[in-house]
Amino acid sequence: MQKVFWDNPYQHSLETTVAAVSGNQVTFAETIAFSFSGGQESDKATINDMPILDSKMENNLIIYTLPDDHSITVGDHVTMKIDWPRRHRLMRLHFAAELVLEIVTQHFGFEKVGAHIAESKSRIDFISDTNISGIFDAILEKYNAIIDADLPIHTGFTDVATQRRFWKIDGFAEVPCGGTHVKSTGEVGFITLKRSHPGKSIERIEIYLV
Repeated sequence: MQKVFWDNPYQHSLETTVAAVSGNQVTFAETIAFSFSGGQESDKATINDMPILDSKMENNLIIYTLPDDHSITVGDHVTMKIDWPRRHRLMRLHFAAELVLEIVTQHFGFEKVGAHIAESKSRIDFISDTNISGIFDAILEKYNAIIDADLPIHTGFTDVATQRRFWKIDGFAEVPCGGTHVKSTGEVGFITLKRSHPGKSIERIEIYLV
């Protein structure tokens, strides 16, 4: 299965072929619809204007769940579309979280224990017994400098067979990641940070686009 969302994360319509059907579980020769991975939510997408109800990763395949009455068969040529405004916000909030995580890890040494990227906000959880908001000004100073520099974001495979991928900003970091990414830090944009305290010894940073 060719994952076009890696080759061109800005493509929001695709003509593809049905590769396999088992009840309401369907796979395609190519796809632009990202499936939940690494904390990044799945795309909202349609096949011939029918909603994709769910999806899951199995090995290197993505299996999509369609309505029971979908009537699609193997070999059919279909049109896949994604909710592009939502995807673009997910891409930006995903990379905003990546930048915040790298800044916190490199400069403050907190250990990440969870993350989630949704359309309205992203969040990262860290192990800490102290109020993490005390470092927000320092995080934003470093973050804003990276955004202002509008640095290119490079992506690619570290291992094609296992489909392991990375993003890289020269001189800053190279990080394993299989999500979708914008082209440059300037496109990510500026953010605000909010502190939450979801559990004992856990501090949460919530990230919002400005």
